[in-house]
Amino acid sequence: MELLQSQNLVQRTWSVVPYEQWADDLHTICGNFNPVTVEKGDAVLGAARGIDVGGMNFAHVSNNLDRVHRSMDDIRRDANEHLFLIVQIEGMCGVEHFGRQSVLDVGDCILVDSTKPTTFHFGGRFSNHLSMHLPRQTMYSGAKVAFDIARKLESHDPMAVMLRALIAKIMSAADDGSPHLRELMFNATRQAFVAGGEASLQPANDSASKRLEIVDILIDRHLTDSELGAKWLATQIGVSIRTLQEDFQGLGVTCTTVIRDRRLRLAREKIEQIRDQGSKETIAEVAYSTGFNDISYFNRSFKEMFSCAPRDLLKQ
Repeated sequence: MELLQSQNLVQRTWSVVPYEQWADDLHTICGNFNPVTVEKGDAVLGAARGIDVGGMNFAHVSNNLDRVHRSMDDIRRDANEHLFLIVQIEGMCGVEHFGRQSVLDVGDCILVDSTKPTTFHFGGRFSNHLSMHLPRQTMYSGAKVAFDIARKLESHDPMAVMLRALIAKIMSAADDGSPHLRELMFNATRQAFVAGGEASLQPANDSASKRLEIVDILIDRHLTDSELGAKWLATQIGVSIRTLQEDFQGLGVTCTTVIRDRRLRLAREKIEQIRDQGSKETIAEVAYSTGFNDISYFNRSFKEMFSCAPRDLLKQ
């Protein structure tokens, strides 16, 4: 199956739907985003629909909007965190993300982080793209490297060709091959968008925003390491623990809370994977593998964050 010619993704005619319906569908599938029409009151040509296949979640998004924006307020209201692997199927789309601006043509791919503000620009022209939702913490914990977020892979790039082929395979594969294909997709995406190593992180103690930007990367890379904490992070970026704590206070959180919450999200992703694949890994093994050493604390924190005990999630 050629992804860019799939009849399931490329239609001869597209329907016009009310703006509210399109916006609600996008919210259900992708989280909090703010669509803006060219003219107030316009309907939307296209659709926002979810596709679940092979244990993977996709968003198939087509529209003729002016733009779609995701702000920090939207990010704070979303409990889930993903990396969106986007493939442009029809038309063009401008992407403003992580300090970069790109224009996607047919076949181009880009990786977008749901925890960073994003604006998709369409300018009223029809655009159709497919977005694969990759579990963010699982992607980082399996690589221990930073990803080159917002770097565009042009359609002819061998990595883009490979990613499109894998997505096409997943969307046409039988269920019994899905665990293998899913892990293959994770690894292929890591390879396609891997950034530089640890040496590329330079100490930046001249501003809180720059320090927190580096700390954010370090937490993702070392999330399951036992030494990860405020003291270790402060040493890595060359500041005192008090300075680092004050930086986090400016965000209204603590360093410990940020690390704990990311570990909990990783644990949830692992439990969902165990449930879907029928693995025999236990809740305790998940807790230890994600950086927790107190099972009672893990269970209590998990339930507080997700309103569901780990074992209940496993049985769903």
